[in-house]
Amino acid sequence: MNVKRSLPLLLSVGALAVPSLLNAPSAQGGEPHRPPGRIASAELDVDYESGTLDSGIAGLTTTHATAPDASAVIEPGRTGTHGVQHKVTLGDPAYESDGAPRSESATDLLPRGQFVPGDTQRYEFSVQLKDWKPFTAGDSDSGDIFFQGKYAGGNPPGFYLMTKRNDIAFRAPNLNLQSTVVQDFRPYINQWLDFRVDAHWATDATGWFKVSVRLPGESGYRPMASYQDIVSYKPQNPADHGYLKWGLYRPSESPAKGDVPTRIVRHDDIRIFDLP
Repeated sequence: MNVKRSLPLLLSVGALAVPSLLNAPSAQGGEPHRPPGRIASAELDVDYESGTLDSGIAGLTTTHATAPDASAVIEPGRTGTHGVQHKVTLGDPAYESDGAPRSESATDLLPRGQFVPGDTQRYEFSVQLKDWKPFTAGDSDSGDIFFQGKYAGGNPPGFYLMTKRNDIAFRAPNLNLQSTVVQDFRPYINQWLDFRVDAHWATDATGWFKVSVRLPGESGYRPMASYQDIVSYKPQNPADHGYLKWGLYRPSESPAKGDVPTRIVRHDDIRIFDLP
């Protein structure tokens, strides 16, 4: 259980106050990369400026894949001198973790990187699809997951973002919700895309998700998806907390299906904010 917050206070105050506060910033756009005066400083800021895979944060989990290039620090990053890169080659066990083709970093062991029912949080991150081979007719369309809000205990995620054909989609699998948030990412391959997910985690129908995106050349985030009055904290098995994962997870892909053998994704500026 994450002990950094008072759950009763958040349950009684946060669920009532936060939705109205968030609507205006998301709709207005024009917000800088580090929005001043909007919310408190980040609970967790993973910027990789240490030049190390754990970003100098003790307890940040790095990839369990054994290939030496499954994860690497890259230069430059989105806003500073460093970022992180994850790589997965299908059919090679060195790029597998827990029996699946993936290479990811995670905040599971960091209290600052966890969420529990009653929390209202903002997750920001930047992603680059490195030398990404686009979808063409006849290719498998199972998709690649590059960011997750994951429940502990081996559960499916509460939400994730993934490439789907040549789009990027936000999905909450336990709720059977999905929206396209970037239509046709092909013009932005090898460029940095900025994402923001606002979430109120609830075990009753008071929860919500809001997803905003800033594409290259845009000055502010644009709201792209919103789900209100949902049971947002809904693990299949008991889970006392959730956490973030980023990297590359290719759960339904294989060489036998003709999927692209090797994919590479880059991340930077992963931040968690506790919203008022």
